[in-house]
Amino acid sequence: MITKPDKNIVRKKRHARVRSKLSGTATRPRLNVYRSNQHFYAQVIDDTNSVTIASASTIEKDLNLDSTSNLAAAVKVGELVAKRAQEKGIKSVVFDRGGYLYHGRIKALADAAREAGLEF
Repeated sequence: MITKPDKNIVRKKRHARVRSKLSGTATRPRLNVYRSNQHFYAQVIDDTNSVTIASASTIEKDLNLDSTSNLAAAVKVGELVAKRAQEKGIKSVVFDRGGYLYHGRIKALADAAREAGLEF
């Protein structure tokens, strides 16, 4: 019997392959995205100094979300992480989709961050 590989293992392999070519610097940090079944997380990371500059997630109470795992939640997280990054003086980032397909919630977060002022 042939079994399918676990989706998350395949995603992690894809993410490792992308991360070997992609890294954030102090002038252009990396916007990392992680999605679980219930929540959505985004971080702006400077890989040279190993520092998280800004972050946002659906766990935060001040977002006042009905659902934490839909497109609307991803848009709110994208806007919030872009606003926090701009407060720290970050205008341009490298987008790290975390091995996920650029579709759905990942695309919604990226579009919201672009509209809020981040360039990538």
